[in-house]
Amino acid sequence: MNLNQPSAPHATGAREPLLPALMTVTGVSGLIDAISYVGLGHVFTANMTGNVVIIGFAAAGVPGFSVLGSLVSLAAFLVGAGIAGRLEGVLRPRTKPVWLRLILAVETVLLGVATVIAFVTSHAVLALIAVSALAMGLRNGTVRKLAVPDVTTTVLTLTLTGLASDSSLAGGANPRVGRRLASVLAMLVGAFVGALLVRHTGLGWPLLVSTLGAAVGVLAVPRASATKSAEAGPPAN
Repeated sequence: MNLNQPSAPHATGAREPLLPALMTVTGVSGLIDAISYVGLGHVFTANMTGNVVIIGFAAAGVPGFSVLGSLVSLAAFLVGAGIAGRLEGVLRPRTKPVWLRLILAVETVLLGVATVIAFVTSHAVLALIAVSALAMGLRNGTVRKLAVPDVTTTVLTLTLTGLASDSSLAGGANPRVGRRLASVLAMLVGAFVGALLVRHTGLGWPLLVSTLGAAVGVLAVPRASATKSAEAGPPAN
């Protein structure tokens, strides 16, 4: 399956083969935002909406927020997303799993670099913000191109909106409710673990966990044979 072809799982309701990897890195996003917000001066490196709001808070004179940190995060994230856009032209002829596996491998390397920095020095806050935001921008730009419904891996606003507006209480049919709930749970667990680790161990260990999480995401991307089997769906009667 090429990236410019319609995705059969979306049309038929068959299992989306990229979901395990995407859910894994959604948890990594929770970790990363916990690390950045709790440990790097109230800055987000995965959730850019938060940074825009924080810049507004800081501009209004609210203490405890860093305009510089948020601007660095925004800039690095945009660079990562821009790189993802440029890579689309190179990777479009390949399958979605190949593209995602490559990007998550690069994310793993970048988070590994951030981990080393954190263990070596405690005075490189802006470097940690820039490297982790770059990784998140690269992944977010890629996931947007992959366009798996209800799985953005870094934000939950639209996911939660869909849960409510498409629910049976609202007269809907609860489409993809499982993956929507799984996204929320994955990010919640990642944020919990990240905040706990930052509070009790500093920045190095939670960044190491996030690096390992991204590596697990790489391993969770299916091989071509598994992807083709999922796309083929159940045999006809």
